[in-house]
Amino acid sequence: IQLRAIMATADSSAAAPQWDKNMSQEDFMYKDECILLDKDDNVVGHANKKISHVFSGEAPRALLHRAFSVFLFDGQGRLLLQKRAASKITFPNVWTNTCCSHPLYGFTPTEVDTPDDVANGTTMGAKRAAIRKLDHELGISPAALDINKFKFLTRLHYWAADVVTHGTEAPWGEHEIDYILFYQQDGLEVKPHPEEVDDFKYVTLEELQEMMKPESGLLWSPWFRIIVERFLVHWWKDLTETLTTEKHVDLKSIHRFDPTAEHMGGAGKAGAWLDVTEEAKVNDALAKAPSA
Repeated sequence: IQLRAIMATADSSAAAPQWDKNMSQEDFMYKDECILLDKDDNVVGHANKKISHVFSGEAPRALLHRAFSVFLFDGQGRLLLQKRAASKITFPNVWTNTCCSHPLYGFTPTEVDTPDDVANGTTMGAKRAAIRKLDHELGISPAALDINKFKFLTRLHYWAADVVTHGTEAPWGEHEIDYILFYQQDGLEVKPHPEEVDDFKYVTLEELQEMMKPESGLLWSPWFRIIVERFLVHWWKDLTETLTTEKHVDLKSIHRFDPTAEHMGGAGKAGAWLDVTEEAKVNDALAKAPSA
């Protein structure tokens, strides 16, 4: 893979690109510059969206890059879901959280968060990207949103091959450290972009749980399924506390998960990795611990 990976910092002086929300899916693949990371969420460079998402023998899980996931609730505490458009190159036709995408390199103001931004919980880069993409995907006006109302909770490191869409040799997938952002506001007008979103709906927790039962026949994004199964129930049941206190905030951890079996494989023939790695670290630590 030919990478155009240049050391990037949050103070980059690169001119802001002419980002056009009406570009084609193919244009976004070549023009969006994802933020490349090491496993500890340190920025190591940048590469276009296409390169960042290609699964291959050389890069079995593509390139680790930064992402965000927005969970937007209305005044009744219902979560806004979207169904990704059939025209999407990666993970089309799946239901997922309100908005999930990538902060990009080269913007002014920057969308690249630093370790200090994470440590103090501000993550303004991810929040700026969230506002940009809520406008792009769902037509939610940036003027209607308050950037300071986004609540950054924690980070999730996961990967998934898009074998459901592209078959067992799928060349596409995700490998991300995902910044989780909660937001609540009533009365927002939603006007989905037809090349991004096929459908949307507000749901209660109980309605979501019914929708996610296998007999529904609905497809779900792998990142959303992980978040629902591991975290969302607890965050949602305490929604007011989640949004207004530090009860569910974890700024230090990067939670790491392999996908379920149906999202392993792809062109890189990728198998269990993150869970195995974490288990190995624990076992190694236990082996080195002094005996009582």
